[in-house]
Amino acid sequence: MMWRLVSCAVFVFLGWQLGSVRAGAAGAAEPEDQVQIQVLFRPEECNRKSKKGDLINAHYDGFLEKDGSQFYCSRSDKQGHPQWFVLGVGQVIRGLDVGMMDMCAGEKRKVTVPAALAFGQTGKGPVPPNATVVFEVEVLSVSRGPRSMEAFGQMDLDQDKSLTKGEVKEYLKLEYEKGGKPRDEPFYEKILADIFWKSDKDQDGQISAKEYNIYERDEL
Repeated sequence: MMWRLVSCAVFVFLGWQLGSVRAGAAGAAEPEDQVQIQVLFRPEECNRKSKKGDLINAHYDGFLEKDGSQFYCSRSDKQGHPQWFVLGVGQVIRGLDVGMMDMCAGEKRKVTVPAALAFGQTGKGPVPPNATVVFEVEVLSVSRGPRSMEAFGQMDLDQDKSLTKGEVKEYLKLEYEKGGKPRDEPFYEKILADIFWKSDKDQDGQISAKEYNIYERDEL
């Protein structure tokens, strides 16, 4: 069977969405080194490689390893738009979170994923139970994801590894002014209240690097 990156015809979709099932449904997970990665193309220039917490824009096509039949095609889903997701945090199946690490924009891979890191013992939609699946992946862009070290550093004006309401508010003001949409004080106060309610877990009036780093990015 020759696996190729192709423009997809219309396939039966059955309401299936790639990120809707996590590997936890599979019971005891197989080791992550069971994910097989074959690099099909890598550009000569690679300014940034994907890592946990990065925002990825990609096309991916899913096949059953058993017979090569296709069960998913991002080029026919959602008007053919590539998919956006944060890598390494469970927005796609665990096998793809593993298999798409260290990719460059423009890189293409074939990623073979065992059932325990895909759709498990129950399967999903056109994917039968205990099925090994193969994805052909093309990454279009790799960018700084939510809650990156860069954003934290920009807000942490005194570099004490924690954020005060004043620091976060100043950052918000600059961002809105930069976009040509300055807002009034009640607007910022409402956002601040929501941010600190969700992130200030110990309620000490500051957001620590650990509280901020919900994706456990290495650089924090």
